[in-house]
Amino acid sequence: MSSLDPQTIANRRWRRVAEMAQQVHGAPGPHVASPCQSVCVMHPETGWCEGCLRSLSEIADWSRMDKAAKLAVWAQLPARLQARLDLESAA
Repeated sequence: MSSLDPQTIANRRWRRVAEMAQQVHGAPGPHVASPCQSVCVMHPETGWCEGCLRSLSEIADWSRMDKAAKLAVWAQLPARLQARLDLESAA
C-alpha cells in the first residue's frame, strides 16, 4: 500500500481516495467500493479522472469487473495519486 498520509493531502477528493485505498484491501466480502468522487473530469495529460484517478476504460468497465480486477485498479491509485500530486506541485 501507499505511504501517502491522507492528512497531508489538501485536495479533499484525493484525500478521500487515499483514505479509501488504505481500507479497501482489508474489506471482507465480495463487494469492492468504487473510488468515484462524482467529479468525472478527465485530466488532459494523465488521462485519469480528476476525482477518482481512474482511466475512462476503468470507469466504464467498473460494474462488470470482478473483485480481483477492482482491487487491481485500487492498487494503482496510490501511485497515480502521488504522480498527480507531483504534477500539481510542478505547476
